[in-house]
Amino acid sequence: METNAAHDAAKALRLPIAWLVALAAFIAFWLYAEPVARAAFDYPKAYTVPLAKWISSAMKWLIDDASFGLFSFTDLTRFVSAVLDVPYRLASSLLSTGFLEGSGSSAIQIVPPLPWVAVIGLVMLLGHWLGGMRLGLLAGGCFLFLAVFGQWTSAMITLASILVAAPLGVVFGLLFGIAAWRWRWIERLITPPLDLMQTIPVFAYLVPVLFLFGFGPTAAVIATLIFATPPMTRIAILALRAVPGEIIDLGHMVGCTDRQMTWRVMVPAARESLMVGMNQVIMLSLNMVIIASMIGAGGLGFDVLAALRRLDFGAGLEAGFAIVALAIAMDRLSQAAAEKLSAPASDPATSGLFARHPYLIAALALAIMTTLLGYVVPGIHTYPEAWQLSTGTFWSEVVAWININFFDTLEAIKNAMLLNVLIPFKRFLGDLPWFGVAALLSFAGCRLGGLRLAALASGLALFIAATGQWEKAMITVYLCGISAVLAALIGLPIGIFAATRDRVWSWVQVAIDTLQTLPSFVYLMPAVMLFRVGDFTAMIAVVAFAVAPAIRYTALGIRKVDPRLIEAGRAMGCTEWQILTRIRLKLALPEILLGLNQTIMFALSMLVITALVGTRDLGQEVYIALTKADTGRGLVAGLSIAAIAIIADRLISAGAIHARRRLGLE
Repeated sequence: METNAAHDAAKALRLPIAWLVALAAFIAFWLYAEPVARAAFDYPKAYTVPLAKWISSAMKWLIDDASFGLFSFTDLTRFVSAVLDVPYRLASSLLSTGFLEGSGSSAIQIVPPLPWVAVIGLVMLLGHWLGGMRLGLLAGGCFLFLAVFGQWTSAMITLASILVAAPLGVVFGLLFGIAAWRWRWIERLITPPLDLMQTIPVFAYLVPVLFLFGFGPTAAVIATLIFATPPMTRIAILALRAVPGEIIDLGHMVGCTDRQMTWRVMVPAARESLMVGMNQVIMLSLNMVIIASMIGAGGLGFDVLAALRRLDFGAGLEAGFAIVALAIAMDRLSQAAAEKLSAPASDPATSGLFARHPYLIAALALAIMTTLLGYVVPGIHTYPEAWQLSTGTFWSEVVAWININFFDTLEAIKNAMLLNVLIPFKRFLGDLPWFGVAALLSFAGCRLGGLRLAALASGLALFIAATGQWEKAMITVYLCGISAVLAALIGLPIGIFAATRDRVWSWVQVAIDTLQTLPSFVYLMPAVMLFRVGDFTAMIAVVAFAVAPAIRYTALGIRKVDPRLIEAGRAMGCTEWQILTRIRLKLALPEILLGLNQTIMFALSMLVITALVGTRDLGQEVYIALTKADTGRGLVAGLSIAAIAIIADRLISAGAIHARRRLGLE
């Protein structure tokens, strides 16, 4: 027994000692190797890979020379754009513009769009059918908010884009997921592109989308599809693999063909999880509305972007809250649809068209009646301006009042943070040898996940250095690292405090849901108005955007701790502090690490947007490439950001798995 105890103690100490030795070797290399190994500090320019030029040349070839005989590659992409334009025009005609004859400024409206009363009524009917009166009132109230605060027209343009992008994202994601589930080689083939699609900043592929599909709403729909489809694919793969074996055996026993097995057995059995994927596609499509407005989407995203350009915080916040209202309505409706469609279907006992389809007939009657009444009573068709409200001026005045009365205090805080934290840490990271960092990442990958993870981490670090992005990557890591640490320092205490108090947690959930659905651009406006441009302003915006997952995962991890363990601790005489530190936090550590992972992902996604306020990192490189229409430059910078994200994701995920195993949770 003593031998076993000694072995366990040695095993527990082995990992920290190994880490200390690796860290000591890294410090020694950093301090003493520079005179003899200069190339390990500054990657030799002679060996830099001109990947940006190669990508730009390939894009130029695709646009100018690539062909398939009868048609060029550009003809193909423009044909795809024209096909997608058909459902978009139909949706926008129904909701926003009406059906027009002619084009441009000479177009004449033949049939008006659906009245605002009709749209709200239809949403309430849909909510009532899916989840009852409460959901109907919630969905109708969210859409009424859009009308009351003067955001109706822009919201309907945004809704038209989502109604096209979300179904296509669900269909494509499901088809890719089924193919990957059926053939493992397809899963191995599409996993790297899926990782890149979820980690490359959207700005990076706006330029190629713009070149290939033109400027306009359909190009924005395609960019949204690239961003929103991967989660559906991943969820489809997991959902199909989670189908119980007895259901699969039953399908084989009754003689199902492969097609019947897929569409009549597997997909219905996995329907509940697949509907969760649909919800994710809708939410990600809403997250894209502002960025998509840069290539012609219009709508609420364009309103937020225009408000940012003129620093009109009030107008931007109102448009942002309109996106939140739209997101809440669509989130709740899609969740209710998941529950309803997952329930077993019941055959209607009644006969007759109205008895079988009461909601459909009521919806048609409402649309026709309100459209006809709109010709007589204009207020039914278009929400009267006299009834509109606005809080934009109030919010702008609040920010101005803070700026006037607390300017010296805010400036002192900014300067203290810059001089004592930001600039020293930036210089520290800038002086690190790229080779030593790659080696340390390789060691961390080997200890946490084996040789495969070690090769991935060091290979991605080498990619960043070899493409000439190391210096800007270190600035990105510095901003992301400090922002993630501050977000964790804020989020952890809030999550711990709210986790054991149900009423507080319910209010915190509302707050973090709002933070996660507010467009990221909205966070920039007050930060710029209070602190001007610079790294500190970027950090404030990133922390505000990234704090939500730190709170959520901390609270969820603590709330998942088995209550019997808490009671056992109290029975043994543990104080509340001991229960928190020795039971709750230890058992919640894997979830807290995953929350840190998500905090870093949120921070990286926000850093591209903070390039608008003067940062000098990879995000600015992506934004400059967008303004100059330089495909290669933007994609290389985007791939470097993706490399940072993948390294952080894989290492932290491996650390979370290691922690779960050490705690006996796996």
